[in-house]
Amino acid sequence: MNKIKLTKKRRDRRKKSIRTKIFGTSLKPRLSVFRSNKYIYIQAIDDESGNTLASASNIKYNDSEKKLNVKIAAKVGEDIALKLKEKNISEAVFDRNGFLYTGKIKALADSARKSGIKL
Repeated sequence: MNKIKLTKKRRDRRKKSIRTKIFGTSLKPRLSVFRSNKYIYIQAIDDESGNTLASASNIKYNDSEKKLNVKIAAKVGEDIALKLKEKNISEAVFDRNGFLYTGKIKALADSARKSGIKL
């Protein structure tokens, strides 16, 4: 088994374990993160109705810098926090989607907390 398949298999196992424990509602949505080499996406999901309440990504920030880094991930965290505040949502459940809680994922979550969202 090559390294890419093994890495994906491990992430999928972590993802299943995380998703059995967390659930989002309209008052406390699930913040689901996806990270690729170039972009990072986050969306607030109401699992009861299956709707996305808000979303943010770094597509608009990537003009100045080609690579995704911690600073850009922090900006995306601030964006999602502002969008949730506009909808009067102050709490959320953080779904790291199988990614390890280090680096860019941690920076995104910390900046959302600093902007006023309780995770």
